[in-house]
Amino acid sequence: MIEGSCQCGGVRYQYAGDFGAITVCHCRDCRKAQGTAGVVAAPVSADLLQWKQGRELIREYESSPGKVRAFCGQCGTPLYSRRSDAPRVLRLRMGSIDTPVPDTPQAHIYVRDLPPWATLDEEWPRFPGKEPGRA
Repeated sequence: MIEGSCQCGGVRYQYAGDFGAITVCHCRDCRKAQGTAGVVAAPVSADLLQWKQGRELIREYESSPGKVRAFCGQCGTPLYSRRSDAPRVLRLRMGSIDTPVPDTPQAHIYVRDLPPWATLDEEWPRFPGKEPGRA
């Protein structure tokens, strides 16, 4: 069982499933939403994610047509994103996870959007857009 929360502790969740491919996304929207060079996220089944506390604190923002980003309305911690064409799949923000996870990112995506001040030290595969096989 994976447990996670926001920074202020107002939102808490448990996840009972497997992660899809963990990636580090460097698209402009992810950089703006996170305030960093990229975001580490993994696709998870919304059906296996259980909100234990603070679901009413979650705010969603439509960052682009058909895509929302969710965060704690009290502290601003990013929690997930989801697309309207795949509502049962959430891209969980790995930084919100409290339980140790042995998995590591498998690739950098949207590296074409990487700003010149950001560097990539890891030797994971790099893709100019989405990783192959992702809808």
